[in-house]
Amino acid sequence: MNIKGSKKLYVGLIVVVALLGVVVVRSGLLNKAKTANASQAVTVKAMQVVTKDTPVTSEFVGQVKAKSEIKIMSKVSGNIVDKMVNGGDTVYKGQPLFQIDNKQYQSAIVSARAAMNKAQATLNNTQRDVDRYEKLGAIKGVAQQTVDAYRAQAEEDAATVDVNRASLQQAMQDDQDTLILSPVDGRIDVNDVSQGYYVAAGSTVMATVSSIDPVWVQFSMSETEYLKYIRSGNGTLPANFKEHLQLILSDGKEYSLIGKVEQIDRGVSDTTGTITLKASFENPQKFLLPGMFARVVVQEDVRKGALLIPQKAVKQVLDNTFVIVVTDDNKAESRQVKLGNKIGDMWLVEEGLSATDRIVVEGIDKVKQGTDLQVTMVQPDAQAPVKQ
Repeated sequence: MNIKGSKKLYVGLIVVVALLGVVVVRSGLLNKAKTANASQAVTVKAMQVVTKDTPVTSEFVGQVKAKSEIKIMSKVSGNIVDKMVNGGDTVYKGQPLFQIDNKQYQSAIVSARAAMNKAQATLNNTQRDVDRYEKLGAIKGVAQQTVDAYRAQAEEDAATVDVNRASLQQAMQDDQDTLILSPVDGRIDVNDVSQGYYVAAGSTVMATVSSIDPVWVQFSMSETEYLKYIRSGNGTLPANFKEHLQLILSDGKEYSLIGKVEQIDRGVSDTTGTITLKASFENPQKFLLPGMFARVVVQEDVRKGALLIPQKAVKQVLDNTFVIVVTDDNKAESRQVKLGNKIGDMWLVEEGLSATDRIVVEGIDKVKQGTDLQVTMVQPDAQAPVKQ
C-alpha cells in the first residue's frame, strides 16, 4: 500500500468515528446509560448525628403498692345487719364500714351489770359486818379470829366485784366491736362481704382497705447497678437518686410529683440477684392505684457533648447493634455501634460514631454495604427535608 492510500484510509476512519459519535449523542444512548446508573441509587433519608449536652438517666420497672394494706376482721362473731360502704369506695380512718348484730352483746351487758351490782351489794354488807366486828374486837367482845374471818370475806367479795366489773367492761367492749371501723384512710376492695353474712371472730376477712396517699413504688436493680450508685455516693445513694425520682406511667406520660427512696432491702435476693427499693410518692388526687406498673426514672448526670441518634436508625443483629452511615461519596457503610441509655426517642451513642457522621433514618432496610444512595437530609425533630 502506498502513502497516499494510507492517508485516505486514516481520514476515512476518523470520519466514521465522528459519525458514530453523532449518532450516539442524537440517539440519547449516553444519557440512558447515565440514567441507568443513577436509577441504581437507593433513595433514603439521613440526618447528622446530634451533638448536645444531655441529662443521662436510668430507668427501672416499678409497681405501685399500698403503704398500708389491712385485712378487716371482726373481734366478735355474728351476722352483718348493716353495710355502710360499697366495694371500691374511698374511706377515711374511723369511718363505719359494717354493723354486726349486737343483740346478744346487749344482753351480755345487762347480765354482767346485774352480776356486778349483786357482788357490790354483797361486798357492802360484808364491809358493814367487818366494821361491827372490828369495834367488838377492840373491846374484846369477840375473838380476833372472828374479826379476821370477816376481813377475809370482805376481800373475797371485793375481788368478786372486780371480776364482775371486768366482765361488764368486756361485754360493753364486745358491743362496741360490733361496729366495724376503717383503721386507715384508703380504698376498700370490691371483694367485701355482703349484708347478712355471718362472720367469725378473728378469722373472717370482711374486706381489705389499702392506703392510697402516699403510696410505695417498689422497684429492683442489679447488684452491679447498686454498687455503681453506692460508690458514686460515697457509701450511700446519691442525693439526686434518693430524693428526685420521676415516674413514667404505662401510657407514657410523666407523673407530676417527685418521689424519694425510703426503704432499701436488707440484702440481694438469692433467686433474682437484685436488690429491692421502695420509693414514696404523694398521691393527693388518688391517681396512683396499687398494682399499677410504671417506670422509675433516675437522673444521673449531664453528659457534655453527647452523641444522639434516633431509635429507628438502629438495627439489631443478634447481640450486635448497627447503623447505616452515609459516606462522603454517598455510599452505604454498615457500622457497629455501642449504645448507652435511651433519651426520649433517641439513643445515646457510646462508641462507633462521630459528630460529623450522617446516618440513614428512613430506608435502612433497603440498603446494604456499598449501596449507592440518593440522600435527603432531614432534621432530627420534625424529620423535615433540609436543602443542600
